[in-house]
Amino acid sequence: MASSGQFCTFYLNQLLFGIETQKIQEVVTYRELRPVPLAHPAVGGLMNLRGQVIVALELRRQLEFPERPSEIKPVCLVVRAAGGTVCLLADEVGNVVEVKEETFEPSPETLSPRLRSVIRGVHKLEHELMHVLDADQACDFTANRSQAHDAGLSSSPATASKRRPLSHGAPRRFAGVPSA
Repeated sequence: MASSGQFCTFYLNQLLFGIETQKIQEVVTYRELRPVPLAHPAVGGLMNLRGQVIVALELRRQLEFPERPSEIKPVCLVVRAAGGTVCLLADEVGNVVEVKEETFEPSPETLSPRLRSVIRGVHKLEHELMHVLDADQACDFTANRSQAHDAGLSSSPATASKRRPLSHGAPRRFAGVPSA
């Protein structure tokens, strides 16, 4: 968890964020996403990246920001997180910046609790602050369970036992298939 070095920067809700460059696999233009029924609200969909299917995470939802305006087409930051390769959807990609330890400050107290849980701190750049995003924490859906619970997507054993069974009544028999 270095607080100095090179960071790939991007914008989200007009705020500058940075991820350590060694976590970035690549930056690609937005591609069509396939929806995932009953997925966590922050999951934007699935993306095909040269034959590899990866989850696209809508960072605005994950960080509890307002939805992206329809005129802004997101960019895809493909990152290597603890759980695997994930596409983080951001508003705009920035530059690669090199920062020193002296410019680093802990996360401001004014950040929301959700944002504080994924921001390691900030670097004071010449004209703005760069929020250092912890990619592993940002990609962790369990850190934001209240949102999934509110949406009715909780999968605890207690709620799983209350679900209706998939089949009702006697098992179906299909033509040409002998019964067991």
